[in-house]
Amino acid sequence: MNLPNKLTVSRVLLVPVFVFLLLWNKGADYGFRIAALLVFCIASLTDFLDGRIARSQNLVTNFGKFMDPLADKLLVCSALICMVELSQLPAWYVIIIIAREFIISGFRLVASDNGVVIAASWWGKFKTTFQMLTIILLIMNIPAIRIVTLAVAAAALFLTIISLLDYIWKNRGVITAGGM
Repeated sequence: MNLPNKLTVSRVLLVPVFVFLLLWNKGADYGFRIAALLVFCIASLTDFLDGRIARSQNLVTNFGKFMDPLADKLLVCSALICMVELSQLPAWYVIIIIAREFIISGFRLVASDNGVVIAASWWGKFKTTFQMLTIILLIMNIPAIRIVTLAVAAAALFLTIISLLDYIWKNRGVITAGGM
């Protein structure tokens, strides 16, 4: 259990803490929202650090390759589902984002069975950045910047769709290789 893997596990363990704080009193207690924001930012920082440390110190493991993307999806999807619960996002928005994650995971699974590794794309990295920024703005829930929050959320959704199409196009051979 090296440092990057510990960071990944800590991110998974922070998810229920984050959800509890955010949903406390239906999100009406701003002190709990700020605490949730802090936990989300710490968890997001572990996402940035674990991969960087693993690559720079040659600590990449199979556990990390499996758990890091899972921890990321768990954090982001949990936050977005909470935003539906708090009536800050429509369910269709979150369904599109979660569907994209399932589709990409399926592509990666099929590719893995064929000995192919599908690397993260720049579109996917931009998507993640905008999704996390959207979540931060939604947690803060500042009426004066509502239009900015909506614009960032729209950009995150656009990047979610574009990154999905990019993955499908670049990796279309993964699906057709099986004789479909």
